[in-house]
Amino acid sequence: MTGPGEGLRYSSPAGRWVIAATVAGSGLATIDGTVVGIALPSIGREFHAGVAGLQWVVTAYLLALAGLLLLGGALGDRYGRRRVFLVGVVWFALASLVCGVAPDAWTLVAARGLQGVGGALLVPGSLAILQGGFREEDRGRAIGAWSGLGGIAAAVGPFLGGYLIQAVSWRLIFLINLPLAAGVVAVGLRHVPETRDPTAPRRLDWAGGALATGGLLGITFGLIEGPVGGWATLRVLGPLAVGVGLLVAFVAAERRSRHPLLPVEIFRSRQFNAANLLTFVVYGALGGALFLLPVALQDVARYSPIEAGASLLPVTVIMLLLSPRSGALAGRIGPRLQMTAGPVLVAAGLALLVRVDSTGSYLDEVLPAMVVFGLGLAVCVAPLTTTVLAAASADHAGVASAVNNDVARAAGLIAVAVLPAAAGISGSGYLEPIRLAAGFHRAVLLCAGLCLAGAVVAGVGIRSPTRTEVGDGRENAHSCPLDAPPLRS
Repeated sequence: MTGPGEGLRYSSPAGRWVIAATVAGSGLATIDGTVVGIALPSIGREFHAGVAGLQWVVTAYLLALAGLLLLGGALGDRYGRRRVFLVGVVWFALASLVCGVAPDAWTLVAARGLQGVGGALLVPGSLAILQGGFREEDRGRAIGAWSGLGGIAAAVGPFLGGYLIQAVSWRLIFLINLPLAAGVVAVGLRHVPETRDPTAPRRLDWAGGALATGGLLGITFGLIEGPVGGWATLRVLGPLAVGVGLLVAFVAAERRSRHPLLPVEIFRSRQFNAANLLTFVVYGALGGALFLLPVALQDVARYSPIEAGASLLPVTVIMLLLSPRSGALAGRIGPRLQMTAGPVLVAAGLALLVRVDSTGSYLDEVLPAMVVFGLGLAVCVAPLTTTVLAAASADHAGVASAVNNDVARAAGLIAVAVLPAAAGISGSGYLEPIRLAAGFHRAVLLCAGLCLAGAVVAGVGIRSPTRTEVGDGRENAHSCPLDAPPLRS
């Protein structure tokens, strides 16, 4: 780590190169995650995959990422942030190559899991490089630039991905990662300084990482296979029981570990727990809705892939414009009001998507929903991140951010596994527009209900700290529990 006056200057050429490398590296994971959703109908048709197959294309990535994210951050602190970041970039690129040439759906699923491992190495490293490499007085500006440029990448990604899918093939959205990764590695080796945490423990909690990943795998497998194989079968109940048992063992192991991945004392804060519960509920709703939305737009409303990708642009633009102001406002008035009102607006935006059918236009059916949806996210996302960080001690700030990030991803993972069955979408039903439309309408209403529940959680559990506790709202005004506007990773 660097102290006051030490490290890179924001305005220096070296500082700009570091920001460029970290934005491009984290952008690989962010853009790939958003674009895969748009590619799902094309992937399903080519591989004759049912809903369960498409779920695994998304959840395999989220599973590895959520299960190993804390371990990835710990590896960077111990062995060097730049080293682990660049290993993650190379790993992600090689897994992308396998995705791009996959001969069948299950090879693609396995490769997506490998992508998640790479993402778990590079995602925490990108922000840690900025935190550890820049002067203390320049870190806020560097992180703000990282977040803003990452948001632009997230906005361009679905549009570019839709074009590649429509003009060439869905395979190109993975293969294009190779030259991008090569550029990141070249810049990283030449311009990014190495930093590490001198206080990081010499022994890493490998057992904790394995238990967390195994627990999520068991639960996810059971939730996805339940609608297909029957909930009362050993094939479903066995993995669910094993998954729950492993997560219980993970908590027990973290309590006993000298150097846990997840210090349990961080959960003694009611404010921290309430903010993470809100994150789980709202981001679960977002993950489930945004898994089905690109499919519904293409198979119900007959959008092309590029039109489906472009339809999400208003959300990102609104967040880029308003999130910094929202963070500053929360710094003045406290986060409770915005964290309560934001999920209500998100719920309204999701509910408006029940108007999506095969006859209407984008301006009538989709744009109003995206505008209200984007406003809701802009209102609550920055205050949510600020609240999570303020609720933890300074020593646990990095862990608090990682936990919130992990909660958001785990929520999306579970939602993608559960929502299609809850909405009545199973097997090859997504290929039948009438059945898909009915299921999609049920799904967005369920997600809207979850967001309203999140508003209740915020209203009851979140307090507005004093100005001293929150600060002026600027430090984290650009922050987000995910690494970009939360259009699912």
